[in-house]
Amino acid sequence: MDQEHIRNFCIIAHIDHGKSTLADRFLELTQTIEKRKMKDQVLDQMDLEREKGITIKMQPVRMNYQGYVLNLIDTPGHVDFSYEVSRSLAAVEGAILLVDATKGVQAQTLANLSLATKQGLVIIPVVNKIDSPLAKTKEVAKEVARLLRVEEEDVFRISAKEGTGVEELLQSVIVRVPPSQGNGEAPLRALIFDSLYDSFRGIVAYVRIVDGIVKANEKISFLTTKAAGSVKEVGHFLPSEHPAESLRAGEIGYVATGLKEAEQVRIGDTITAQKKATVNPLAGYETPKPMVFASLYPQDIDDFDALKSALSQLKLNDPSFSFELESKEALGRGFRCGFLGVLHSEIIAERIQREFAIEIVISRPSVEFYITTEKGESLSVKTPTDWPDEGKILEIKEPWARLEIIVPRDFFPQISQLVLVSGGFSTAVTDLGEERLLCTFEIPLRQVIADLYDKLKSVSQGMASMDYEILSWRSADLVKLEIWTARENQDALSVVVPRKDAYKEGKAIVEKLKNTLPPQLFEVALQAVADGRIIARETLKAQRRDVTGALYGGDVTRKKKLLERQKKGKKELKAKGNVVIPSKVFLELFRS
Repeated sequence: MDQEHIRNFCIIAHIDHGKSTLADRFLELTQTIEKRKMKDQVLDQMDLEREKGITIKMQPVRMNYQGYVLNLIDTPGHVDFSYEVSRSLAAVEGAILLVDATKGVQAQTLANLSLATKQGLVIIPVVNKIDSPLAKTKEVAKEVARLLRVEEEDVFRISAKEGTGVEELLQSVIVRVPPSQGNGEAPLRALIFDSLYDSFRGIVAYVRIVDGIVKANEKISFLTTKAAGSVKEVGHFLPSEHPAESLRAGEIGYVATGLKEAEQVRIGDTITAQKKATVNPLAGYETPKPMVFASLYPQDIDDFDALKSALSQLKLNDPSFSFELESKEALGRGFRCGFLGVLHSEIIAERIQREFAIEIVISRPSVEFYITTEKGESLSVKTPTDWPDEGKILEIKEPWARLEIIVPRDFFPQISQLVLVSGGFSTAVTDLGEERLLCTFEIPLRQVIADLYDKLKSVSQGMASMDYEILSWRSADLVKLEIWTARENQDALSVVVPRKDAYKEGKAIVEKLKNTLPPQLFEVALQAVADGRIIARETLKAQRRDVTGALYGGDVTRKKKLLERQKKGKKELKAKGNVVIPSKVFLELFRS
């Protein structure tokens, strides 16, 4: 297939605006999948995606239509997976911008549009769900036209669910999206935009062929890692992998590299042929810096090696998270992992449990802090365990985020109050028309990753949407909150909190611990400690054993003797005993 008849494009939108449903209609229209095999959200191939109703991983598919090859990449919509979107955009020439007719332009719509614009892609604006009784088609079309500075008539109106207007949209992709400009006669250059591990074929790289051609059994090399291998198989996505003789310039497909080491194949690297002349690497991707950190520990210590292998394989097709070895006395060996957001961490943890059958404990998410000590040293602290002594700290800096919230005008006071209480402030308010506002705030990132999104949906009755990006590092007044049980510091439960909130946070943790910790044979003091002082306390009552139950009469002094012996034993236990906290208790506390 010559490049003039190849179109590469993707679908971008806010979460739940109908990307996967539109992809289903494209697949039906082009007969890429037999009708009897069709199902809703067919490109969402993970069970987890179907259960949560969101796209987590990008998914490419090749369609043949009216003599053209159309390579589509379906993308996620949630802010935590924006790196998936950016990698998709780098592999295509055009993007369909999908907007829900019942909700209008939302926060992630603006973020994804900005990414596509920076890539210089052709944008095709589309209003979806026009069949809904709640649809405001004309108003939303006008809003989209104003956003893209195009005529209102240039905005497509479709119903992905009913199929209305889908064929005209697909034909416009052929007309509006330009063909790729690669050189089919030049040495091979292929951009890796995704990858996964296959136990038989090694690492499978998802590629966009920019120049040249690649075939099975050819020798290839990787410009960044300097690794070399032999191609086991090449092919297209239909949407499952379908082997082919070759992949040529302008095409999107996969290359089974045969390599087994995850470090040898990196997303953003350039594949070239070993026998060809030296070539310039393609512009790769700027690996995002993880800003949310959480610890993952196997519930069974024998699963440590399996957990390490699982994390390595997941990092292959999601390089936006990182992991490093960590050890805690209460939990054993585990990994400190960095993520782009809280949902991102939850998805990774869920995939480990489902795909690799490893039961894990995940800690409470936190952010990275920069601490300057009295000696002038600069420390990067990602976990409370590494927090220096209070007397040695000169300055603490934490990351702040720019928060963009699109909300109906009536809910603006509630949103402003929520952000204000969370330690943020307003910087700008833009009228989007149709009684909606784009509100820009600055707020500490630790507040964003806590439960801000849930609170936002609650105070706006589900009408608000949000997007955020890292802004800068700013000074903060924070303190390490320690949790002690029976005079022993449980370091795994330590958290970093604002000094003014230390009592509230400490009280909440010890109350939760009191309700979840199994009863002990002696009275246990549960204490929250900050700045070397006990600021909150709860007491776990001793479990009472009926030592006189076996007696059946006799002098009352026999009972008193047994009770005194029990009392003495409990006193000794209280002085010498320690408490072993089960991993399930940690899990309950982290979830809360």
